[in-house]
Amino acid sequence: MTSFLSEQEKLKNPNYQIMELQGKKLHSELNSWTREQLINWLCWNDGNGVYKDVDSMREFNNILDKNEAIKIITRQITNC
Repeated sequence: MTSFLSEQEKLKNPNYQIMELQGKKLHSELNSWTREQLINWLCWNDGNGVYKDVDSMREFNNILDKNEAIKIITRQITNC
């Protein structure tokens, strides 16, 4: 079953709220998040990506660090 959120519902959801930020505000907000929060957002936004440690170790033999997660999220948000 597919459910669609209204624009008002989206703006109440933190996963969508971050997508409304740009530039310094976006960077500042992402820097305040933990690495785990960043990875959770990436998994939510891109279900086919390899972000979780176990998957990343299996696929790339390393884990995603916080700085790289911030770069990926910023790229995903600004390229929408």
